[in-house]
Amino acid sequence: MSNLLPFLQKKQSEILDDLKALVAADSPSENKELVDQCRQTLETIACRLVGGEVTHFPQKDRGDHFKVTIGKGGKKRVLISAHFDTVWDKGRLPMKEEGNKFYGPGAIDMKGGIIQSLWSVHTLQQLDEMPDIELVFLFNSDEEVGSQTSRPIIEEEAKMSDLVLITEPPVAKSGDLKTARKGVGIYNLEVEGTPSHAGNHHEDGQSAVKELAHQIIHLENMTDYDEGTTVNVGVINGGSKRNVVPDHAEALIDFRVETEDAADKMVELLEGLEPKSDDVDLKVSGELNRPPMVKSDETEELFQKAQEAGKEVGLEIGEDHAGGGSDGNFTAILGIPTLDGLGALGEGPHAEYEHIIIDELPKRAAMVAHLLKKI
Repeated sequence: MSNLLPFLQKKQSEILDDLKALVAADSPSENKELVDQCRQTLETIACRLVGGEVTHFPQKDRGDHFKVTIGKGGKKRVLISAHFDTVWDKGRLPMKEEGNKFYGPGAIDMKGGIIQSLWSVHTLQQLDEMPDIELVFLFNSDEEVGSQTSRPIIEEEAKMSDLVLITEPPVAKSGDLKTARKGVGIYNLEVEGTPSHAGNHHEDGQSAVKELAHQIIHLENMTDYDEGTTVNVGVINGGSKRNVVPDHAEALIDFRVETEDAADKMVELLEGLEPKSDDVDLKVSGELNRPPMVKSDETEELFQKAQEAGKEVGLEIGEDHAGGGSDGNFTAILGIPTLDGLGALGEGPHAEYEHIIIDELPKRAAMVAHLLKKI
């Protein structure tokens, strides 16, 4: 029977207090001032709980990233990767506690996972059960907007590590971990046509909106559920006046793929789009923002250790394949064993009902602590 779980259960109110403090520090990805204030809050909590050596990665336009290193020179190097930015503007989502649920911006995505993992290590330290590993917490500030500035840091830290743990939330309700994720592509399509009067000289115009409509149908038809590929045109804009043939239109496109081959195929298709109408121009920009996170044999071994760790605290842990991406996509593609979904149990990431289950915090923290011991 776990001796870590009772310790953590007695500390449940303190764990929740730390989570409330972190959630109260609003951190919308594109507001550097607020994100940096949140970083300071997180750094204070991390140093109090686990100590270690802090390294900062200053950024000009995004929030600063930082890492905390514990136990240099251990037999293995473990990277725990987490982001502290959220999708919520300041004051947009109120904090509240209702029964066994705590609501707030980033509570589940993914500040709950951050606090849980810090308390996992704190518990091991307090009970003198910390394994002989070098442990690096890497906290980044721009995951919700594609991890553009943190990706090189994440990849560099992963290359120096034996394995990576991602404290994104597990699957809602089941609590299953994530051993694979789809790759994510983000593209913009701009169409340039020719304006004209919609009544007097309609024939002289070339409608960018009409062309975009053709392209939207073409793009959406690229979806292939059997292959696990989906394409979504999520935002469209175009035109200026009701009575003017529109000379400009644009669309924001999201695609998801399960394999590297499917990713290459989608990139080639998107970047090779041709006009369906005469005398219009297309401009395609974007990238495969996150490569697919494909499950490896080493990840399967890591997952089995997590299952064993779960049993020690009374949790039956399964696995799932997620459609959304995470920073684990970057580390898995490098061949580093990566296990995702080790965060707080709850529901509603990016939704107004975003919340975590309070009494699951100690259980999940204890599971991560036992996993670290097994590593």
